[in-house]
Amino acid sequence: MDKLTDYPQLIERILTDYISLCNRNPNRPLETFLIADRDQGHYIWMTLGWQNGNRTTGMTVYVRLQNGKFSIEEDWTENGIANDLLEAGVPKEDIILAFQDPQMQPYTGFATESPKTPTIALTS
Repeated sequence: MDKLTDYPQLIERILTDYISLCNRNPNRPLETFLIADRDQGHYIWMTLGWQNGNRTTGMTVYVRLQNGKFSIEEDWTENGIANDLLEAGVPKEDIILAFQDPQMQPYTGFATESPKTPTIALTS
């Protein structure tokens, strides 16, 4: 699988399939859609609208493609986007459960985030 071309297409297809399921009900008061920033590798499944007199906004899934890996930042699906990626043939070492505490990530069986470079504050 070519990560540069196949990975963006794969996450868009998976999220579009979920969104299509959500939008099957024509009387649903909420709008569900995909926000895709292909250049920066951001993919967000978003819902918004009005329901029972209340404004509803929410991010159901947020996946970033970074360094050839899927970084799952947010996932409120029942099955889990990671499982959909595995079923599509993505190896576990290319999936990061970024919504998990970095100290717990090594125990998930998936890839881990690279340590962040500490920011050094300059004082005068």
